[in-house]
This record gives sequence, structure tokens and C-alpha cells, in this order.
Amino acid sequence: MSQALPSAAAPAVDLPAAPVARKPGATRHGPGTALMLGALGVVYGDIGTSPLYAFKEAVKAATAGGASVPAAATGAVSLILWSLILIVSLKYAVLILRADNRGEGGIVAMLALLGARQARPGTWKALLLVVGLVGAALLYGDGAITPAISVLSAIEGLKVDAPGLGPYVVPITLVILVGLFLVQHKGVAAIGRVFGPVMLVWFVVLVLLAVPSILRAPEILAAANPFRAVDFLIHAGWHVSFLMLGAAFLAVTGGEAMYADLGHFGAPAIRAAWFALVLPALLIHYCGQGALIIADPSAIENPFYRLAPDWAHYPLVALATMATVIASQAVISGVYSLTQQSIQLGFMPMMRVVHTDEDERGQIYVPAVNWLLAAATLTAVVVFGSSDALAGAYGIAVSALMGITTLLAALIALRWGYNPILVLAVNGFFLGIDLVFFAANSVKLFEGGWFPLLLAGAVAFLMLTWMKGNHVLESVRQTMRMSEAAFLSSLSSHPPVTLPGTAAFLTAATEGIPMALGRLLERSRCLHERILLITVVYEEEPVIPASERAQVTLVAQGIRKAISKYTPGMERVVLRYGFMQTASIPEGLQCAVASGLLPPEYLEDMTYFVGHEVVIPSPTHPGMAPWREAMFAFMKRNAERTGAHFCLPTRQIVEVGTEIEI
Repeated sequence: MSQALPSAAAPAVDLPAAPVARKPGATRHGPGTALMLGALGVVYGDIGTSPLYAFKEAVKAATAGGASVPAAATGAVSLILWSLILIVSLKYAVLILRADNRGEGGIVAMLALLGARQARPGTWKALLLVVGLVGAALLYGDGAITPAISVLSAIEGLKVDAPGLGPYVVPITLVILVGLFLVQHKGVAAIGRVFGPVMLVWFVVLVLLAVPSILRAPEILAAANPFRAVDFLIHAGWHVSFLMLGAAFLAVTGGEAMYADLGHFGAPAIRAAWFALVLPALLIHYCGQGALIIADPSAIENPFYRLAPDWAHYPLVALATMATVIASQAVISGVYSLTQQSIQLGFMPMMRVVHTDEDERGQIYVPAVNWLLAAATLTAVVVFGSSDALAGAYGIAVSALMGITTLLAALIALRWGYNPILVLAVNGFFLGIDLVFFAANSVKLFEGGWFPLLLAGAVAFLMLTWMKGNHVLESVRQTMRMSEAAFLSSLSSHPPVTLPGTAAFLTAATEGIPMALGRLLERSRCLHERILLITVVYEEEPVIPASERAQVTLVAQGIRKAISKYTPGMERVVLRYGFMQTASIPEGLQCAVASGLLPPEYLEDMTYFVGHEVVIPSPTHPGMAPWREAMFAFMKRNAERTGAHFCLPTRQIVEVGTEIEI
């Protein structure tokens, strides 16, 4: 199915389209070295910097309940190792990466695969859409917390050798993060080329730091036995166990990026980078931190930096800062990509999206999202003040997202025809793990977990308000549009004045006459000699090739004969784009000309007529609650202008205003 995005960003009439689901496991990329190196920087920056704080928090949670340090260290390492193996390796790398939408991944791609966007209110698909949008919104909460905790944990390394620098950790962190958000508009294409090599050095350093510690306390290798983690959790008591599970989950946060960034690197490269380097490096390093704690319990204050010799502390702080900035950049870029997809599929208002690299599709910058995310991240740093405090806020959003991903993946597997018993067994097992971790992280709700949930709740509410408001608005539009028969009748009874050139009217619907055209004819009694009715349709697949971009049809049978005295032609043009593409109406019309669907002279003297709708909340019209209608109207007023969103030349645009009560 597909959905038209209107001239003012409201939902429109659906068109049938080819199925978006393809055979699971098919990819567009091979596991090339360059792709693997790129994946190190973009995909694994977040999970790769988790050793800065994850193990420390897990052991602190265990020892707070009275457990001995050696037992806590071994139990924490075992729990982390098997979490990485089960959640990241088996669930994400082996299974979830197969649920791709023509090579693209992420929550929005899953919703497109399931066709949830066309759900009728009150159906199970409508509930599924709400769940999916909540999952997408959780990524915004994660996007605000990840840069804060990552950079804070890196800068806290300064206190190992110079405790007097403690008061400067937060200001330094704020300066780094402000600088990071300030340079977003320049794009990260050039910086991105060094992401992979820096993270390669990072993972190598993780191994080098850990090996000497493991050799001094090889008993930590007993953590490879999963029963060490199970035994510790059983005997620690439920409260301590939950705290430890919530802290250990920090080691797998970032694993969801494997699926979200699937379209950039492909499953083979992502899997190869994980199994060949990232997973071994993390397993070895966590064993190294555990061995250090067994040998020196006092190192629990900052085991990551205590693994390094004294002379290496400051260089390690610099490297850790670079790695956490890379991890933050990857998360920020992921939020931009999610926003763009949500706009294309009608989940969010139109926003200005800047392409910072002409050759790389994924290099975008969304100013409004950048500064809202910056405000949330800086607030988190100031409010919580340390990585220990932020650990309480981190994890709950990601654990909920992972559970939603598992649920949607099960539904996709069923849609693809997998054995229901097998799907229930496999996905039920992983959903059980997700729910255990979510319950464990829920214990931290009042310690900071409320922060990302508050952000996610606000984003989800705005998404649902936008979608509901657009449905209400479209129902009102349908009553105001002139039918094609009535339009033709008016042309015959009251012949208009013919103007030279081509008039292009943007419309949300694929039938009926645009309100802008009806109002223009009503007030001016003029029509251009050539008329195009243009609808932009976003398909539920990532990319539509240019050869399939345009579809051109006559508005109605016999239209040329009916209006031949007044205008020689009126065509309806449907331009199809994927949800990962940016719609450009001039480009789409060029594709129509190149395909022989429109004559070249149609584009020589073009005027674009765009409807400018002013939404007026009214208590007399059924729809949403008045306060939600007012919020929708506010979002509508502040959305990006239609002409700019569809790349129309400014000097060729004429706006036709309409007030609509909802």
C-alpha cells in the first residue's frame, strides 16, 4: 500500500502498490572491508563505549546488596557476556537483521512491512501502529541520554589521576556536547571517514587493556559458564538481582543500532564486524575488568581507567572522549534518519531536512530536531551530573524498544509464512528476556528512568495527535472538494478565460478536483491552457527508482473533448517516492518527461498552485478534544511550507489560502 502526502502534509487516498516484503535475508551489500570499517564507527559506537560504565554499575548494584566483590565481579561478567551473546548476537545479528524492508531496517521499516499505516481505528493494526510509534518515540529518549552518559563517563576519567578536576567534569562535558550539536549543520561526511579507524583503535585498545589483567586473575574465565550468572541472581535476592540486571543491561544498549543502520551497511558487513571484532573485544574487555576487581576491589570506582597504566590515563581519556563523541554522533544521525522516515510516512509534520552530502543519502541534518535533542541532552547532563546518576535513566527506554522490536519481528515472520509454533517458541523466548530486563530497568523509574520515558511519551503523543488530526482534516477536505463531474459541468456552462503556460496544482487526493483549483476557477474564472494535478505518494518501501517515478493519466474519460474549447489538456500526475527518499516535484516531472509521459513544453512555463490551509479548531465539529485540535493547529502552522518541502522554485509558487474548521 502507499499513501499520498498532501500539499499541506495531511494523509490522503491510498494507492495500491507492489508488496514491500521480500525474501528474508536478502541484502544489497556484501561484507566488504570498507563497509565493515564504516559499521564499526556508526553501528557499534554506542555499544562499544558501554565498558566505560556498564560493568561498574552492575558490580556496585551487586555489592550494595552485601555480595562479596569476587562473587559480584564473576556474576556481573557472566551476566554481561551472556546478555551480549543472547540479545545482540542471536536475537539481533542472527534473527532481527532478517526482518528487512528491501534492505532497510528500524521500527518505521517494520511498520511499513506490516502495513500498519493504513489501519482503521479500533482494529488490531491500529493498536499495532500505536505500539510501533511508541517504539519509534523511545529512540528519541535514547538519543537524548546516550550522548550525555557516554561523554560524561569519558571525561570522568580525569578524576582518576586528578580528583581536584571533579567539579570541571560537567562543564567540560557541556562544552563538548554544545560543540557537537553546533557542527551538525556542516554534516559528518568528512568526519565520518575517520569514525571507523578510530573505533578500530578503540576496540584494539579494549583488548590490550584487558589481557594483562586476565593473566593476573584467570579465575574470571569461569564467568563463561552461564550458570554463574544464574546462581548469583538466584541467591542475591530479587531486589539486588533486579538492580544488577538493570545495570548489566547497559552493556547491550546500542545493540539496536545493528537493525536501525541496516540500510547503510547491509547485514553481511554488520554481522562480520560484530562477530570478527566487536563481540570478541567486548567479551575480553569485560573479563579484564572483572579480573581487575577480583585482584583489587578498590578499583570499582572506575575499573575502565584503572586497567590502564598511570602514564596512559590522559591519552586514554582523549581516546575515550573521541569514541563517545563518535557514539553520540551515530545516535544523533539515527534520530535524524528516523525523523525523515516518520515525516515521509505521515507520522510527523513536515520539517526542514538539509542534505549535507550530495552523494550520500543518509547524510542529513534536521535543524528543529537537532536543537530539541540538544536541549534534552544538556538538561540530562545538568540534572543528573554524573554517569552513575544517569545510569538510572538509561536502559528503560532501550529495553522497552527491544521488546517492541521482538514483537513486531514475530508478526513479520508470521506474515512471511514461517511456522507459527517456531515463531512463538523463538520470539517468545527472546520476548521473555526483554520483559525481564524491562522489569529490572523499571525499578529505576524514580531514579531517573522517568526522564527518557517522559521524552518518548511526549514524542509519541505528538505523533498520534498529528496522525489523528490529519485524518480529521482529510475528512473535512473531502466534503469541500469539487467532484470531477461538477468541475467539467462548470467549464461547459461558464467557459473560463484561457491563460498561457502550465498550471500545476498540488493535491493530497488521487481523485476529485484540488480545492486550490476549485477556488481559483470560482474567483477568477481563468484557467491555464495546460493543467497538471500532482500528488506525491510515499510508498512503504525504501526507494523507488526514477524509471518508476511518475504515473500520468487523464483526469476523466473524454476530458480533452469536454474542455477542448478552453484548455487542451488536464493530466493527473502521481509521483512515487520511497520513505528513505526526498520528494522533489521538479525532479519527478523531469522523470515523467524522460519517460515520454509528458511533453517537454509542459515544463517550460510552469506555475505551481499550492493550498495554504489555516486550521481552526471548532467545538461544533466532531474530531479530537478541543485542546488536541488546538495543538494540531499549532503544529500545522509551524510545519515546513509545502513548496520548500517539495523543492519547488520559490518564484513559481502561488499560494491559495483556505480556512478549514475541524
